[in-house]
Amino acid sequence: LMKYFNKFIITTIYLSYLLLTPLMAVEKTAFVDVEYLIQNSNIGKRVLTNINDLNNENIKLLKNINKDLKELESKINNKKNIISEQDFNDEVKIFQKKVKDSTIKKNEIVKEFNNFQKEELKKVISAFNPIISNYMKQNSFNILLDSKNVFMGNSESNKTEVILKLINDKIS
Repeated sequence: LMKYFNKFIITTIYLSYLLLTPLMAVEKTAFVDVEYLIQNSNIGKRVLTNINDLNNENIKLLKNINKDLKELESKINNKKNIISEQDFNDEVKIFQKKVKDSTIKKNEIVKEFNNFQKEELKKVISAFNPIISNYMKQNSFNILLDSKNVFMGNSESNKTEVILKLINDKIS
């Protein structure tokens, strides 16, 4: 009798462990498309427009610099057979310095643009955070993933549109 009682106790403990463990491990998760939120939220659209405007200004500036350098190069080449070799070499050295300076300027522009873009997108994400965090608390979500890192998920777990509406309502 004791032998059956011990087996019953062990089996009961084992079965309750198997049944209760998955219940304790259940976490409510969802996912959002962060890129979609940035591209379609009002604040994201404004920031992306600012980034795009600065990029277009930079492209225009760099094209003008390249145009000026090509014109200078052409002028120097046209003078090649007209001026002395020394004068030509001096003009070539001046041109090479201008090319070097323009490369440095281009690198500075690119670096400043990348920093600007990074900071502006960081501000947008920071503006999203309290709204998303509040949504997670209200709806008892433990984890919210970016959809680009989700291989497969139930469409009901995609909270992108709901959160987009909240963001647009709370941030003008």
